[in-house]
Amino acid sequence: MNEDVFNTSLRKFLKKVGITSQREIEKAVRDAVAAGRLKGNEKLQAKMVLTLGGVSLSHEISDEIELG
Repeated sequence: MNEDVFNTSLRKFLKKVGITSQREIEKAVRDAVAAGRLKGNEKLQAKMVLTLGGVSLSHEISDEIELG
């Protein structure tokens, strides 16, 4: 395994996940506030599930996202 290639590819993937996830969460929350489904001061439960084929990895991360 080439550690440099692996590290670069992994960082690229994680950057894409982070940017895309933040954009989608922000849009969903703003839309819900605008539609009156959220007041804007809630704490929302969040969960991310990471899977990786070929190595049987499944990792779940749960936390809260506070709106204000």
